Amino acid sequence: MENQLRVGLIGAGGWAGRVHAPRLADHPGVRLVSVWARRPDAAEEIAGRHCARVAADPAELIAEVDAVAFAVPPAVQAELALQAVRAGRHVILEKPMTSTVDEAERLADAVAEAGVASILVLVRRFAHETAEWLRALHDLGGLAGGNAQWLSGALMSEEYGNSAWRQEHGALLDIGPHVIDLMDAALGPITEVVGATRGGHDLWHILFTHEGGATSTISMSLGLPMRPTVVEFSVYGDHGYRSLPGRDTPADQCYTALLDDFVAMVHSGTTSHPVDARRGLHLQRVIDAVREKL
Repeated sequence: MENQLRVGLIGAGGWAGRVHAPRLADHPGVRLVSVWARRPDAAEEIAGRHCARVAADPAELIAEVDAVAFAVPPAVQAELALQAVRAGRHVILEKPMTSTVDEAERLADAVAEAGVASILVLVRRFAHETAEWLRALHDLGGLAGGNAQWLSGALMSEEYGNSAWRQEHGALLDIGPHVIDLMDAALGPITEVVGATRGGHDLWHILFTHEGGATSTISMSLGLPMRPTVVEFSVYGDHGYRSLPGRDTPADQCYTALLDDFVAMVHSGTTSHPVDARRGLHLQRVIDAVREKL
């Protein structure tokens, strides 16, 4: 494909190896040209598998690409994404976007000032069943409330058991952005965190108020022996009870759909998207409010 975006990948963990790298390498609008990670051996393994080179440092990677995809913890992403954006690079950002609201504000402002495209890896938003569910809800209106459950044993697995930031923050920072984003998209912007608890097994219960008066509750955990993972979203109101019908679209296909949007944004000069850096800032503010309630 002509005018392929040259993309560099920062990060070489399990998610980067399973989803980011292969999808970037396979997409017709993208060429994965460079990989950098804090562990050179991991970067070399991913780069070798996808015919990319290993950058000596983030600055070298940023200098040779049009866009940067991140697969690193929030605090690391906050610093390196800011460097990329200030260099005029488009960015594919993991969630949560940063580790603090101040960092998120700086990054969102830098994206706007640089006029670059940004998109968050909220993969469930790019599933066809999610898009259809949200579209139907917006057409109906009259929603009064909703609830969500995302219960998993990921922190007990080999893959994520050694992830320090996941162990510390648990479901709130890992799957929390997905859950919060979908309830916010379904019921309207979250305006208040009414209550929040975190119990044993990393079990969170959170109560939100939404613009327009709707309320929602979410329960989530990464520390429960659930197999398979339980993921349920539902809303209710004037038109009865509406559930999100499963997770039919695999994460790698969702990521490919994300790349479709991202490539189109860059080539058309579009800098706004439903899950861009401004969305990341909103989610960061909600996450911060949840922390304050604990």
